[in-house]
Amino acid sequence: MKYSIIIPTLNEEKLLPQLLEQLTGGITLSKSDYEIIISDGGSKDETEKIANRFGCIFIKHESSIKENISAGRNKGGMKAQGMWLIFLNADVRLDNVQSFFSFLEEKVYSSSLFAVGGHVKVFPEEEIFSDRLFHGFYYYYFHLLNFLGMGTGRGECQIVKKNVFLRLNGYDENLAAGEDFDLFKRIKKIGNILLTDDILVYESPRRFRRFGYLRVSLTWFKNSISIVLMKKSISREWEEVR
Repeated sequence: MKYSIIIPTLNEEKLLPQLLEQLTGGITLSKSDYEIIISDGGSKDETEKIANRFGCIFIKHESSIKENISAGRNKGGMKAQGMWLIFLNADVRLDNVQSFFSFLEEKVYSSSLFAVGGHVKVFPEEEIFSDRLFHGFYYYYFHLLNFLGMGTGRGECQIVKKNVFLRLNGYDENLAAGEDFDLFKRIKKIGNILLTDDILVYESPRRFRRFGYLRVSLTWFKNSISIVLMKKSISREWEEVR
């Protein structure tokens, strides 16, 4: 199998159907070339029914102990059969599904790359000036960090070769936040990462609308510095926003 699409979820009945409709209706690859895995952290809404309706593989968190997104991603990654793991957040949409997979087929699948990250913007119908400013800045900032050898990429869409994922034991489950930055930082030490605007992903602005860009930016910054210096995140929990 070529690709495993892994989507961690927790009460995502509102936005998950948009992504699954895109994927199931837009992927032109053979059914044997890909799978869609929903790794659920214990949803109380209709997330499981939605996943089943779209024919996804569903992994359900049964423990009473709350699961963080790192653990959810890892469960999906360990079950995955694909040579490349495509981690997508449940609140995103791809700009163009066919172009997305055409790029992977032509530039990524048989390449020597270890991981790939894309460009993240806000849903076009909800985008305002501050969204363009914030996401534009971070796109070029992440390019700079990768150029300097730090290695980073937005967690909304991270594409990782399966053997690399296994070699590094996946995402660090001790991190409540910044696990996406941490994984790409570790990957960069052993191989090449490509950041490209040929992969364009739109995300919901729900977190930015609730907390504001200043608070979100400060949280990202503090967690990243803490991970680099102390190998742990400042945040003890990444608050659910629905």
